[in-house]
Amino acid sequence: MNSIFNELLELTKEPKIAYFSMEIGIQNDIPTYSGGLGVLAGDTIRSGADLKLPMVAVTLISKKGYFRQELDERGRQTEHPVSWDPSQYMTLLPTRISVQIEGRDVAVQAWLHKVRSLTGGSVPVFFLDTDVQGNMLEDREITSYLYGGDQTYRLKQEIVLGIGGVRMLHELGFEIKKYHMNEGHSSLLTVELLNMYKRPIEDVWDERLVWDVDRVKDLCVFTTHTPVEAGHDKFPYELVKRIVGELIPFYVLKELGGRDYLNMTLLGLNLSEYINGVAKKHMEISRNMFPGYEISAITNGVHSYTWTCDSFKRLYDKYLPAWANEPELFVRVGRIPDEEIWNAHMEAKKNLFDYIKAEIGIEFDLETFTIGFARRATAYKRPDLLFSNIERLERIGAGKLQIVYAGKAHPQDETGKRLIEKIFSFKERLKDKIKMVYLKNYDMEIALRLISGVDIWLNTPLRPREASGTSGMKAAHNGVLNFSVLDGWWIEGYIEGFTGWSIGPPPTETGLVENMDTRDADDLYNKLEYIIIPLFYNDRHTWIRMMQNAIGKNAYYFNSHRMMRRYVPEAYIR
Repeated sequence: MNSIFNELLELTKEPKIAYFSMEIGIQNDIPTYSGGLGVLAGDTIRSGADLKLPMVAVTLISKKGYFRQELDERGRQTEHPVSWDPSQYMTLLPTRISVQIEGRDVAVQAWLHKVRSLTGGSVPVFFLDTDVQGNMLEDREITSYLYGGDQTYRLKQEIVLGIGGVRMLHELGFEIKKYHMNEGHSSLLTVELLNMYKRPIEDVWDERLVWDVDRVKDLCVFTTHTPVEAGHDKFPYELVKRIVGELIPFYVLKELGGRDYLNMTLLGLNLSEYINGVAKKHMEISRNMFPGYEISAITNGVHSYTWTCDSFKRLYDKYLPAWANEPELFVRVGRIPDEEIWNAHMEAKKNLFDYIKAEIGIEFDLETFTIGFARRATAYKRPDLLFSNIERLERIGAGKLQIVYAGKAHPQDETGKRLIEKIFSFKERLKDKIKMVYLKNYDMEIALRLISGVDIWLNTPLRPREASGTSGMKAAHNGVLNFSVLDGWWIEGYIEGFTGWSIGPPPTETGLVENMDTRDADDLYNKLEYIIIPLFYNDRHTWIRMMQNAIGKNAYYFNSHRMMRRYVPEAYIR
């Protein structure tokens, strides 16, 4: 017990940046993430540790995970809880706090996991947990499932994360210089701060001035990731009143969080001094969605060392020493011989194909051009765009093309589930012409195999719904070329025919585009048939040069070290 207190004493010596996220992808076998948002949070923390930034992170324990995906022969998805034991990866702290939910005190405990870097830096991550003896059974389940349940369950989770997170850090003795909200799930922390820094009633001439909004704003940073209105958490005030009560007067809450619903994004925007989107285009979309707010852009990045496969790690160690903590060295990729880049790629490709054979029993050919597509299965990602004209795809790809898919649909996304089934039906139809597999239970480990082992990374979102996207950045770290709709980060990263290829027209819109399927599909097929596949088979020298360009131009910039070096001066110490 003394060692825990000594460790906490050491951790609380200097002021910290507190990073709050509903999900964090620390490592593959800690299933507290569902996809891009959580993996980005993990990369943020890893770079924070590498760069020795004074950070602490707060999230939920998600003891039953997001879910384990099973797919039957027709692609029908079933979800299963993930059984894991937090005590194998982290330490349960003796400190407890409580939050009020439905008028009763709910006890919250915390698990400590330290993300350590080879540089000597580390970032403590606190996983909040309501599975505490003495809590009612339904309260013990609040931190069980990531994004599980209904609106009531979600609001309870956000109370634990936002309000409980601030209370836990305070109880542990931390001095927090900035609270960074990674999306709106933790926005209730601002309400807790309003209560913490309330002015005495006798010091103000107007009751409203009790709430020191400016002081709270000065403490808060808000990052929005969602370019679609429906993606922002909103709760009816009737529900808020029943679940959380009146934390602050409702007339104040409605001024800050929205008149009709408690909009967690609005709450975060109104109580943060610094607000940013996660790509330049996303900044424009966010300003259009929320006019009147000063919204900046810090384009996302990925943690270079985590998202580089073993064969390329060895290559970079040989020719670009110190690359892992100085990814700007990727600009010198030209010193790596072509043959060694290709050999590293073929090793990664074999690694993926060995996994496919072991898991599914299908043998892929190393010399055949291979497309990869893996992300959350949902309508706006358009995973079926590649099959818009199945006869043309057969003509283009017969004997020349292999395809690898992966991705989970949210348990309540019936459209996403049907899309997986649709892709399985295409797989069956194409089986005599084009080899194709769908890998189940997509996670961080499968992601690294996939993004490094295919020849090209396909991304087909309906614009401009991709706030940033990070899988393509991971592909670039492994010399895999991107073939993507111009949305999110790719608008900034693509140089046509140099770092990869675009799909569809230039990104000129400032609002949501309803349907671009025909135009995008035509461009996709034309480039595949007349440019990409011929280049792969007939001009290996140019293909490898483009791989070098992807590393030297994309991986060089789209990494989380560069991202954090922007957050520090622009958001944290302003």
